[in-house]
Amino acid sequence: MDSGDGGEVASAAAGPPTPLEWKFSQVFGERAAGEEVQEVDIISAIEFDKSGDHLATGDRGGRVVLFERTDAKEHGGNRRDLERMDYQVSRHPEFRYKTEFQSHEPEFDYLKSLEIEEKINKIRWCQTANGAVFLLSTNDKTIKFWKVQEKKVKKISEINVDSCKAAGNGGIASSSVSSGSKQFLANGDCSDPSYNPLSNDLLFPPGGLPSLRLPVVTSGETSLLARCRRVYAHAHDYHINSISNNSDAETFISADDLRINLWNLEISNQSFNIVDVKPTNMEDLTEVITSAEFHPTHCNMLAYSSSKGSIRLIDLRQSALCDSHSKIFEEQEAPGSRSFFTEIIASISDVKFARDGRYLLSRDYMSLKLWDVNMDSGPVATFQVHEYLRPKLCDLYENDSIFDKFECCLSGDGLRVATGSYSNLFRIFGCAQGSTEATTLEASKNPMRRQVQTPARPSRSLTSSISRVVRRGAESPGADANGNSFDFTTKLLHLAWHPSENSIACAAANSLYMYYA
Repeated sequence: MDSGDGGEVASAAAGPPTPLEWKFSQVFGERAAGEEVQEVDIISAIEFDKSGDHLATGDRGGRVVLFERTDAKEHGGNRRDLERMDYQVSRHPEFRYKTEFQSHEPEFDYLKSLEIEEKINKIRWCQTANGAVFLLSTNDKTIKFWKVQEKKVKKISEINVDSCKAAGNGGIASSSVSSGSKQFLANGDCSDPSYNPLSNDLLFPPGGLPSLRLPVVTSGETSLLARCRRVYAHAHDYHINSISNNSDAETFISADDLRINLWNLEISNQSFNIVDVKPTNMEDLTEVITSAEFHPTHCNMLAYSSSKGSIRLIDLRQSALCDSHSKIFEEQEAPGSRSFFTEIIASISDVKFARDGRYLLSRDYMSLKLWDVNMDSGPVATFQVHEYLRPKLCDLYENDSIFDKFECCLSGDGLRVATGSYSNLFRIFGCAQGSTEATTLEASKNPMRRQVQTPARPSRSLTSSISRVVRRGAESPGADANGNSFDFTTKLLHLAWHPSENSIACAAANSLYMYYA
């Protein structure tokens, strides 16, 4: 997916990258066989920071859990020492639990008589400063700005009244205080309840103390402190589905079903409404906003998706209220293919920019679509995620599974895309020119257990490589990729790709699984 012609020629000569072989790395919160999962423990958001050294998850209980990378520190060393080694150090991202905090609590809207659940909908990392990490988290109504920083715990290490320490530190001869000794605590208190602090029999022996030692405060181990810096509330009438940081590091957007608001990180009591699709008469409402994201490098550009399967690109320089879009990306419906479920499965649940901002990835119920922001005539590639479910759309509608919101992600190099499915499966597709990579993995310690090599349909080149249309990943009809009965209750909705390495974090209920290639 190189934007320049020279890059495309070079990539064509080199051929598509070889498919990756994925391996299990880590699991956090693994449940034992038969263990029941508590609703509040189910993970509802995953996000890597830009460096890839931190990972955050949010759950339905309103908690945010932070993980930090450890392998970079453990294998650290200067470059010269590493070059002298006669073997290659194989490294893949390894993380450890860092801290967790309660981000949101259940609330009640008295005006509308509605309960506001504490579930974390989205997490976004902000720029780090002075050794502290900052992040935004949101539930249905309220966005919070958090600062997580290491604080050193200060303790009193020396104090005069501890007779044992006093003797050991050269203040008093041990024989002068040996009789009738009491047990003293580190802060000067005495553990003996009969001890009278007004009695000077022990503290001040005859002749007094030869020297007075003042208490010494020392910094011991460090602890992590999470502090809510700002609360951005009362700006959304409908449930917030997206938040996204701007590349200017000063502003961010929040989106609900009908509006997108622009905030300044420093100002919590005021936001600007930049998109409003609410009709004068709500009976005329035909589509809602489903996801929104800022461009990774252009602070004036953002994209938002709709329930009708379209993506709109808007430019904040055009007007204060961006009701008119600068570009719209939508795929024309094939004649004769319309059914009762057409509009439901066309609804886009997630949209993501590639790292360079040249491509957009969208996920609807059945497929992933890759769009070139310079070409709005149609997607450059379409990947079928679980085409074998199409005959089961009636069942999926009956049990409301057809409304599940699956997320999607792109690799840092833009060569692959990934998204989740049912039975805790997730799929990875190669999107480089000529690639036929289509991998199915299961969120378990043996990710390749249900792997099936599916022959991909060849790409159809139209006028040039840019306008190619790829449809890949359609398995043979059946229960799942391996012919097993499909489980609609176990679904992999949330996953994230490491920004610089081939590593994926994904959530299966309350467990966080990590894989590398």
